[in-house]
Amino acid sequence: MTQLAKDFRDKTAVCGVGLNISNGSGQSYLGHAAEAFKLALDDCGLKRDDVDGIICLSFGSDYDRFLEAVGLNVRYSFQGWSHGRFISPMLQLASMAVAMGMADTVAIVHGRQKKPYGKDENPEPWRQGLGPHGESPAYGAVSPVLGAALAAQRYFHMYGGCGDDLAPIALALRKHARLNPIAMRKAPMTREDYLNSRWICEPLRLFDCCQNNDGGACIIVTSAERARDMKKPPVYISGMQGVYAGPDLHNLSLPGLGVAQQKVYKYKPQPKDLYAYEMAGITHKDVDLLMTYDAFSPLVLFVLERFGFCGPGEALEFIKNGRIEIGGEIPVNTSGGLLSEGHVVGWNLFIEAIRQLRHECGERQVKDAEIAQYGCFLGESIIFRR
Repeated sequence: MTQLAKDFRDKTAVCGVGLNISNGSGQSYLGHAAEAFKLALDDCGLKRDDVDGIICLSFGSDYDRFLEAVGLNVRYSFQGWSHGRFISPMLQLASMAVAMGMADTVAIVHGRQKKPYGKDENPEPWRQGLGPHGESPAYGAVSPVLGAALAAQRYFHMYGGCGDDLAPIALALRKHARLNPIAMRKAPMTREDYLNSRWICEPLRLFDCCQNNDGGACIIVTSAERARDMKKPPVYISGMQGVYAGPDLHNLSLPGLGVAQQKVYKYKPQPKDLYAYEMAGITHKDVDLLMTYDAFSPLVLFVLERFGFCGPGEALEFIKNGRIEIGGEIPVNTSGGLLSEGHVVGWNLFIEAIRQLRHECGERQVKDAEIAQYGCFLGESIIFRR
């Protein structure tokens, strides 16, 4: 590890967050983004002109249209891709921009509209001829759920199990969502309810799949020193690592499953795969809660093995008996996640981590939470510290 990385630990912090989630509100991408920005400013007590950096995602309001709408001029701007795998690098980029002095305060802003079901308006699956999640448009398979279903089938083939064994994930996250006032899915759910939900793409059922909703999110990052003088307690960015990519990796899968042309092996993380822990000076045993991109329930299995919370093929057993619930060994997605809180490209997962470390979550608060990890199946991660 470089000295620069060691010096970077806890030098920047999240000082403000804003989130709105709704179902078919009719509000525009820009409207959702602007609302979230205002909520985040109020959260930390900043004024609009205190922000001098902006990051936006594609498939939402463009950064220039957003800046025009809110009447803001900045000295740092960036626009990135909307896939959930790229939200972690964008927050990392904001943190690095602040640490390097390219901006004093950076707001990451996104607005999302509910996608119309059954429409072919989304060009994403056709990008570069084939989809980014394992879709095969030439064969009529244009949904990301296909990639997750293939990965789950391969996992079950290698280690045993079936779709029924995913139930503890959906049940735990629904239990968390019922404690969250803004969650979209709050109806009680039993194991029987889960098993009776319709197949989407075997072995995945309806409740294994994320939601389709409107929403907006904003996260404001500044220096640790400035953050300590703001309205809410700072949440420090302690460690981070990037998205793994290349021909040996299949999106929506754990390395080693051999979903497409990749090698088949039992994945165990190596020291280089746990760089965020080293940077933060912790191990996974120090993590009080884990947030992960749960567009589909098997992704929770994959992240548990990716970061060594359990060994290869052990995740199906690990998730049993409330271990990933609030009060369990490692609470996962305490807001309800994308499965039950809502889909805001994953920004809501970061916001939940921040609120948990501020101890603002009421009934769903993880007791004495000090360290939260955002980590995903492709290796990206951020360690947050209270």
